[in-house]
Amino acid sequence: MNANKNHSVFKVYVSLTAMLLISFSTINNRVISDFSLKDINGKYVSLKDFPDAKGFMVLFTCNHCPFANLYYSRMNELNTKYSKLGVPLLAISSSDTINFEDDTYEMMRQKAKEEHFNFPFLYDNMQDVARDFNAQKTPHAYVIWKEQGKWVVKYNGAIDDNGAHADLVQHHYLADAVDQLLSGKEVAVTETRSIGCQIGFRKK
Repeated sequence: MNANKNHSVFKVYVSLTAMLLISFSTINNRVISDFSLKDINGKYVSLKDFPDAKGFMVLFTCNHCPFANLYYSRMNELNTKYSKLGVPLLAISSSDTINFEDDTYEMMRQKAKEEHFNFPFLYDNMQDVARDFNAQKTPHAYVIWKEQGKWVVKYNGAIDDNGAHADLVQHHYLADAVDQLLSGKEVAVTETRSIGCQIGFRKK
């Protein structure tokens, strides 16, 4: 009886492990479709608008999440550093504006002005882009890289390991991934846990 029970537990463990591996593999190294989203100036922005880009830092964020708000200055710094190297930052708000009025388009425009955003802040009002990326939190960071004319996810997760104190960060996950790709290396840490407010997806 014990042998049968242990065998059953082992089978469940193997199945769960396989499911986890499959879920990770469907996020990283997956191809992302181009999109067209309205920025805070009313202009529609697509990946194809950056013909010289080697890759992108794509960050899903929103106005209402306190944790996301901790990263705005760091996002400006990341874009300042890496956009000139061919890896611009795009911020996307996919929040459910029915439940969070702070995340409406007009409030996005106000937040971008207050925080002096130096990167495009895009409105994913249908939440289709967040679904394509499988974004879960705000902030949820991605690095996508151009390979054979396609945009491939190379990193997803946290921006770094200390939201509250930028001066105490020990692991710059997002920046490290970009640096490694720019150097022609494989990304050492391809996935971390994104911490923040859950993106609430509306039923279609």
